[in-house]
Amino acid sequence: MRGARRGASALLLLLSAAAAGQGAAATGEGAPAVAAPLPSCAVADVPAPASGYGEWASTLLDTHFTLPPDYAPPDLVSTARAGLDESHRLRAVVIDDLAALVEAAGRAGHRLELQSAYRSYSYQQRTFQYWVDHDGYDYALRSSARPGHSEHQLGTVVDLRGAGGAAPWDVDDWAATPTGSWVAANAWRYGFVMSYPHGLEPQTCYVYEPWHYRYLGRAEARAVHDSGLTLRAYLWARVQGAQRAAH
Repeated sequence: MRGARRGASALLLLLSAAAAGQGAAATGEGAPAVAAPLPSCAVADVPAPASGYGEWASTLLDTHFTLPPDYAPPDLVSTARAGLDESHRLRAVVIDDLAALVEAAGRAGHRLELQSAYRSYSYQQRTFQYWVDHDGYDYALRSSARPGHSEHQLGTVVDLRGAGGAAPWDVDDWAATPTGSWVAANAWRYGFVMSYPHGLEPQTCYVYEPWHYRYLGRAEARAVHDSGLTLRAYLWARVQGAQRAAH
């Protein structure tokens, strides 16, 4: 128990430090006194921390950290099990809470559809190249993940849209639509967190994507929501906490 409490306390301190760091960065204040600040968003191919299949809620992916090409979760199932388009797949652990999210949205008058779900390494190669051809390499680095760096490869991420609507990136601000606004306010209750919120690209490494939600489980999503941190900052704090606990 002492070890568990000590680890929890260390994580809370790291989360507080990360929160201070985010606030200073967002407001343009001086560099905060953070023991292990967020890595820069430099382009690199460093193996991601916590990248085992059982560590799906902790795996940190960005422009810096990557999964191997052969990372493919063994428990992918059709999203038809969540009452959605059968052409997409997600890890089985996501399905029940995704179904609950879709049902709750429907009760509130918002029908949801999937724009995208699991993507393999090779699929992301094609996706990234499409955006390079469309927008140029420099902007594609900000708006699309290179293969191996996409959270979609985890099998626990969804890109959402309103039923019958356009692709969410073809809308000025999907989170400003009635459906997108409801999801932004309520997704965490069902275990989903927006990975790339507005105005925080230096923290997240990617442009605002109000349709991109990563599943963490309800307890962890609440913790991220309550922390006020971006998901990347929260996961980085967990990485640092795990490293300190190991030593």
